[in-house]
Amino acid sequence: MGKVVAVCISAKKGEKKKSVGKARLIENFGFEGDAHAGAWHRQVSLLAVESIEKMKEKGLSVGPGDFAENITTEGIDLACLPVGTRLKISDVLLEVTQIGKECHSRCAIFRQAGDCIMPREGIFARVLRGGVVSEGDEIKVMPLIRVGILTASDRGARGEREDKSGKVIEEMIETINGRVEEYAVVPDDLEAIKSSLIAMCEKGLDLVLTTGGTGLSPRDNTPEATLAVVEKVVPGIAEAMRYKSLEKTPHAMLSRGLAGIRGKTLIINLPGSPKAVRENLEVVLPAIPHAVELLNGGVRDCGK
Repeated sequence: MGKVVAVCISAKKGEKKKSVGKARLIENFGFEGDAHAGAWHRQVSLLAVESIEKMKEKGLSVGPGDFAENITTEGIDLACLPVGTRLKISDVLLEVTQIGKECHSRCAIFRQAGDCIMPREGIFARVLRGGVVSEGDEIKVMPLIRVGILTASDRGARGEREDKSGKVIEEMIETINGRVEEYAVVPDDLEAIKSSLIAMCEKGLDLVLTTGGTGLSPRDNTPEATLAVVEKVVPGIAEAMRYKSLEKTPHAMLSRGLAGIRGKTLIINLPGSPKAVRENLEVVLPAIPHAVELLNGGVRDCGK
């Protein structure tokens, strides 16, 4: 966690930016009224106040905006964030696109001190979701979640049906910074599902979401395959999905989907229809990032 120390904009390029307290970020553009905004990969610039302090130690009288950064942060080592990292500020979502930059012309800061911190420790991002950013807002680093999608469908495996449910999953997991790295469609066969689940877990994925094969028909084998490969069952996930679905249809009690852990991979069974996938995944999405952190040892005190 970190926080926003200052929000800065400038009407012209090449100028220091002025702290304005708060400003609106426009999706895929940048700050409203800022000269550096536009449909490119460096829509927003960020620099840590800790970096600015380094320049103060060299005798410079500098502060937020003097290095032409849009957002001055505190508490996050920005330069260590990999490209692709997502940052959540209130309702705003940013994606890091570049760490540092090449300085083609010596700025006033460099001429004054013989050094400038922005090219080394500043970062740039694009705006995935817009909104207002204000001084004091909390910044949350959203780790990348590596995802596998496994669709169990006899017709899908034969190429007779488009996998619309898999597309719904891919769309929805983007909201928690999930990236699909493995995707497979297999028949409703116990051994085929087991083998695919094991293979995805062995690749070190954080999350595997299955769709299909959770009902009562003779060819619905996904829960049995999942139970055969997991080391721990996580009953609360399946219970929450069924509970919520029961508000819409009594047929929800017929779903046999479950969730469990193999190694450091969380496996969750989802229904087969796109509508049911969306309804069920909406229930559990908020808990998934925390679950992934727990599995990777990233949380020490869950009570905080």
